Amino acid sequence: MDDKTTTLQRPFFSSEQVMAGADKMYRQRLSDIERAGYLDKDELFLARIKKVAQVLIQQAAQDFPETRTWQWEIHSSSEHEETAYSMAGGKILLNQLQIERWSLNDAELAMLLSHEIAHAVLEHNRLEYEQALVLFPAWHQRSFEELEDAVDNDESLLRALAPLCKQQEEEADAAGLRLAQRAGFSMISLVNFYKKLSRNSANPNFDSKSHPAPARRWMAMRELALQLSK
Repeated sequence: MDDKTTTLQRPFFSSEQVMAGADKMYRQRLSDIERAGYLDKDELFLARIKKVAQVLIQQAAQDFPETRTWQWEIHSSSEHEETAYSMAGGKILLNQLQIERWSLNDAELAMLLSHEIAHAVLEHNRLEYEQALVLFPAWHQRSFEELEDAVDNDESLLRALAPLCKQQEEEADAAGLRLAQRAGFSMISLVNFYKKLSRNSANPNFDSKSHPAPARRWMAMRELALQLSK
């Protein structure tokens, strides 16, 4: 992260504003998935991910007291192109097909969920928006809703924010591993999620636009697990 980010004196946006915007976008995404016939198609699967998530959410409430009032929400999509993601305030979407294809056990599923929970509790959405304003001050003259959309879709912003996004992925990996460990999940199985991530990647040794290389993430989690086990 560059000096411009670290020298911010105050947030440009309140957490409440960002969470309200995230909730609106989440509702729209769920509506789109439901119209396409892919939302929460398997009740047993949905119950499973919610059960695992609840253990992690309870741990997050201890570690991050500000989350105790959040209205967490977990849904699943069976759309082939969907990816797992979370939004401010605890709005999470998982891809059922990916989880089944990778044969994730509950601890491996917990790692995926804990990673997404970490994005939310670390307020990564808000930090992305603020970095966008630092890098492109002209966006101060535009609406917050326009900025929300641009951070996800504007190619120039996506390229400029790529280093921050990769850093946030690493932060969510580490914070998620710690959270899931404190919640009582097996460290070996938690790290094994990253093994499956790497082995199911078409390019495990290369960064994508927004994510570090899967093989490097697996190595980093193995090293962190060793430190936490001492």
